[in-house]
Amino acid sequence: MIVTQELVENKVPSSYRDQCTHLLNPLNKCRKSEFYLPWKCEKERHSYEKCEYELVMERMLLMLKMCQ
Repeated sequence: MIVTQELVENKVPSSYRDQCTHLLNPLNKCRKSEFYLPWKCEKERHSYEKCEYELVMERMLLMLKMCQ
């Protein structure tokens, strides 16, 4: 992934720079504005977690295909 200025400005760690980074930035902004209250930002959190889940499932399928 190409490091963009937005990732550098938002100080996104390299371990979180994947295909779901575009969802992480709005989630972090919402969390900061809502003082990290767990019941806030549910829509953003759900969309980010869904994206991460789908990435994991894709990797698992790819590994299964490689092992066969």
